[in-house]
Amino acid sequence: MVRPKDLHYNGSNPTLLTAYGGFQVANTPAYSGIIGKLWLERGGVYVLANIRGGGEFGPAWHEAGLKTKRQRIYDDFAAVGQDLVTRQITSPRRLGITGGSNGGLLMGVEFTQHPEMWNAVIMDVPLLDMVRYEQIAAGASWAGEYGSVSVPEERAFLASISPYNQLRRDVHYPEPLIFTTTKDDRVGPVHARKFAARLEEFHKPFFYYEIIEGGHNFGANLKESAETKAVDYIYLTRKLMD
Repeated sequence: MVRPKDLHYNGSNPTLLTAYGGFQVANTPAYSGIIGKLWLERGGVYVLANIRGGGEFGPAWHEAGLKTKRQRIYDDFAAVGQDLVTRQITSPRRLGITGGSNGGLLMGVEFTQHPEMWNAVIMDVPLLDMVRYEQIAAGASWAGEYGSVSVPEERAFLASISPYNQLRRDVHYPEPLIFTTTKDDRVGPVHARKFAARLEEFHKPFFYYEIIEGGHNFGANLKESAETKAVDYIYLTRKLMD
């Protein structure tokens, strides 16, 4: 957690929580000028959660969240969010979450499983339709991580956590920011488009941002990447600080 030295534990601090939780990727503390300038200097709190599925604590940490064991990953993240509220670092009104790619799937799951816990959710180049993911872009190559719908037990689990399939008309959701790129050949823009279309069908508010260039990234060049990140932090500021 990175926070102001004089932080008051009164539940009112704008807090941004992030994680990845997959593919044995280790998310460890690192310098970010963007987070520093656009979030920390404005009084925000930044939290990086080391959840199962990642590689922070070796192969066993990753394997603990493979395939049908994946709910552990999502429970870990929700537990970190709840702890931030319990310790009065923040509150659901001031708590936002962000993640991209597999981390975008994490955001989608938290959006549908715990909508009451967050007031801002950013899903960057996300996987969101986990029943059809193997037929979208490079999805078939990730069956070792997520499981396959060709295996009945794994299909049932994927359907149970798939954000697209778990959206409900009668649930109140926070207003998310969904970002994708037209030329994303890894995850593919179909996930984000379908999710946004379902939200629209259910008359739920959302922000949707798609850029033409950039592939599985924030932009094709520095200018486009800067614009994309500016959109993210304007959204977060208005949701959590204003």
